[in-house]
Amino acid sequence: MHEPVVTLRGVVKRYGNFTALDRVDLDVPAGEIFALLGPNGAGKTTLISIVAGLVRASAGSTRVLGRDVVDDYRFTRRAVGLVPQEINFDPFFTVEETLRIQAGYFGVALSHGRLEEILGALDLAAKRNANTRSLSGGMKRRLLIGKALVHEPRVLFLDEPTAGVDVQLRQSLWAYVRTLRSRGTTIVLTTHYLEEAEELADRVAVIDQGRVLLVEEKQRLLERYAGKTLRVALSAPASALPESLAALGARLEDGGLAVAVSAAPGASFGPALAAIAQAGLPVRDLETHRMRLEDVFVSLLRRGAPSEET
Repeated sequence: MHEPVVTLRGVVKRYGNFTALDRVDLDVPAGEIFALLGPNGAGKTTLISIVAGLVRASAGSTRVLGRDVVDDYRFTRRAVGLVPQEINFDPFFTVEETLRIQAGYFGVALSHGRLEEILGALDLAAKRNANTRSLSGGMKRRLLIGKALVHEPRVLFLDEPTAGVDVQLRQSLWAYVRTLRSRGTTIVLTTHYLEEAEELADRVAVIDQGRVLLVEEKQRLLERYAGKTLRVALSAPASALPESLAALGARLEDGGLAVAVSAAPGASFGPALAAIAQAGLPVRDLETHRMRLEDVFVSLLRRGAPSEET
């Protein structure tokens, strides 16, 4: 694993009597797409805001590329790009003017080549001279990403980047996120679209009520928690489950018109299929279902996975 580019140790954030973050420890290694998942109000945006320097923690330390976000804020803020949930730019400038002004905030003179690259990558070239208030919601979302990239940050935070956009735009943004990662940009993604995290993320952190419940590689998380189910549709209803199938944990569904059996990741359904054939059950169809990241996420929140597993 690469050295972390973002490190949080014992980070606490309180708003009066409300604790938004509760002793958060987290490392985000360089060059990966890291998904931060949790329900509304879990603390995701607060965590990002602390790293980006928009909010100051009540306790603990936060570092970006080894520098403290409070003591070395000029360095860390230039190292971070942030795409917020809210659309927030001046509606009286064109797309190109907006990008150049944003670069100026970081003391960067946006070169012609860099400008063309951003406009082309985000499909904004045809809108470069359009006033930003005339853009569609999807185009405004693209412009927000462009603003976050003008200073070529080492770490990019995407806070619900595809909220409210169509499927085509979501797919194109996914492709661009992968391109950024291939160039060495570390990306931290929060999303309510679980398929987005499953599609993109290398590692996943689950946060709830201000506490990090678990951090794990996505594939290992799926293998560890995600089981699978075999469902066999019958052409005639079974009145009872044969003992051989009951011993395997099978169950009757749909009034006896289906047999379902679950298994751990990597386990074989061979014994169940053999038992069905031996019992002479009239099979009409069968299908298997693997738990997706969304199922694992819901299961973890229900269990309240111990933070020691991070």
